[in-house]
Amino acid sequence: FAPQPINQWEPQFNHHEQSSEDIWAACCVVTKQVVQGIDVNQIRGLGFDATCSLVVLDKQFRPLPVNHEGDAHRNIIMWLDHRAVSQVRRINETKHSVLQFVGGVMSVEMQAPKLLWLKENLRETCWDKAGHFFDLPDFLSWKATGVTARSLCSLVCKWTYSAEKGWDDSFWKMIGLEDFVADNYNKIGNQVLPPGASLGNGLTPEAAKDLGLPAGIAVAASLIDAHAGGLGVIGADVRGYGLACEGQPVTSRLAVICGTSSCHMGISKDPIFVPGVWGPYFSAMVPGFWLNEGGQSVTGKLIDHMVQGHAAFPELQAKATARCQSVYAYLNSHLDLIKKAQPVGFLTVDLHVWPDFHGNRSPLADLTLKGMVTGLKLSQDLDDLAILYLATVQAIAFGTRLIIEAMEAGGHSISTLFLCGGLSKNPLFVQMHADITGMPVVLSQEVESVLVGAAILGACASGDFASVQEAMARMSKVGKVVFPRLEDKRYYDKKYQVFLKLVEHQKEYVAIMKG
Repeated sequence: FAPQPINQWEPQFNHHEQSSEDIWAACCVVTKQVVQGIDVNQIRGLGFDATCSLVVLDKQFRPLPVNHEGDAHRNIIMWLDHRAVSQVRRINETKHSVLQFVGGVMSVEMQAPKLLWLKENLRETCWDKAGHFFDLPDFLSWKATGVTARSLCSLVCKWTYSAEKGWDDSFWKMIGLEDFVADNYNKIGNQVLPPGASLGNGLTPEAAKDLGLPAGIAVAASLIDAHAGGLGVIGADVRGYGLACEGQPVTSRLAVICGTSSCHMGISKDPIFVPGVWGPYFSAMVPGFWLNEGGQSVTGKLIDHMVQGHAAFPELQAKATARCQSVYAYLNSHLDLIKKAQPVGFLTVDLHVWPDFHGNRSPLADLTLKGMVTGLKLSQDLDDLAILYLATVQAIAFGTRLIIEAMEAGGHSISTLFLCGGLSKNPLFVQMHADITGMPVVLSQEVESVLVGAAILGACASGDFASVQEAMARMSKVGKVVFPRLEDKRYYDKKYQVFLKLVEHQKEYVAIMKG
């Protein structure tokens, strides 16, 4: 495992951009680092995952600008970009039947509104010159193999493609993007493969040189990062841990991939339609199963925002540095210090947070919602910061509970959470999710479960496993199980009622101001 930073630009509020050249270069640096000291001829397969960001290239596969500045280096509209608010509102007003498969309401973070924004705002510098629009995972697999085939995962989850019926011409014509229909979807993908399928002749000589790997290694059709995380955790053998999901079908498990944002992945044998929750998507994560995907647009990013914006943050930084700890490890120990005899979660009895600072993705599907904090006092010391941090973590867990309740009301039956991603390394975050949902949390032996998911794809492409399911069962391992503290249930049930009241009040305020 080797990290490598990648550049990100925010030229104006809600516009978030990256560079595909920069990201490929980072992949090359990292790959060369992780293969040092090993026999590269032992590497049999390569799998890619990435965020569901939109990459724009011209007909010669050169980057095109997605910005008013005309900077072609910045050719990616990031997943969290919210520039296409007007476009997504118009798309949702069509009430087209494809919207049934995204919870009834399309998100501004999906690709159709972003494509429409490019056509309406950057016609000459970008749209008219464009030859290829890729989801970032598909861009990476193309870069490695020269094959423009798209992954079923990306197209089904973010582009309105149907695994059974293909593209719906009437949708693209209705929203003003009939251009794609006219050229037989060549620019957005007319060859679609299931995740884990082997692409072309494997790694091209040019890509092999860039990555420091032998040419011809099998390369798999990709997955979106959250879906790779789901694949990496959801199939683990849980025998011997005393979990309700032992002996139950895999459909009783919910994978929660929590980093900058959080994604909640539940699968079912038959399609389940949940208002405000994306899907059902057939075979988009686990082949043969339908996927529903709940989500919270900002989670890790929200925690950073709340902590770093507090007056006591410089003091926190100094004290954490002196102890050689992360600020969050320091905050967790500080909470233990100030809780006295009560459970740590009870410190927020008077402080409540509504976490939708970047709108609500699921299950309310309302990008106009804002964040709320109630119960603030004049104090701004370290205790005050620690309790605000705790209340924010709890709010994210309450948001997960709200998503689970919506999924269960729709027909899912969930008994166990499987967490992975950066936030799953935070014991407070994990314990709060167990306590607030009332469900045990399974943590993977390999914390970077998203990478396990990508490795599962590579192992399928190379033929080492006959199916994704077999690879999941063999490559996913349980690391730790965290059980809910059921004695605290009554307290969290009451806090949850307050949590739900916050959004009711917000809607009332908005109605008053509009009236």
